[in-house]
Amino acid sequence: MNRDDQQDSREGGRLPGTISTTLNARRLLCPLPVIRTQDKVKTLKSGDVLTVECTDPGVMQDIPAWCRINGHKVLETRAENGEYVIVLEVV
Repeated sequence: MNRDDQQDSREGGRLPGTISTTLNARRLLCPLPVIRTQDKVKTLKSGDVLTVECTDPGVMQDIPAWCRINGHKVLETRAENGEYVIVLEVV
C-alpha cells in the first residue's frame, strides 16, 4: 500500500489521541476490501475511525457483516457515483 492509499489525520471532535484514517480500496474485488480493512483495523486503537472507499458494491454487505462479527461499529454507509463508502469505529 502506498501513501495514496491511506491518509491519517487527528479528529478534532473525538477523544484526544484518536485518529481518523481513510483506506483506498477502489478497484479491489471481494474479498480484498474486507481483508485490507481487517489489516488496517489491526493497526488502529479503540475509538479510531476508519473510512473505507470502494468501487465493489459487495462491500455494502461484506464490511458491515465483518464489523458485526468483530465487534466494530458502523457509523455510516453511503453509495455515490459508483463509489461505496463505509465509515467504522474501531472498538
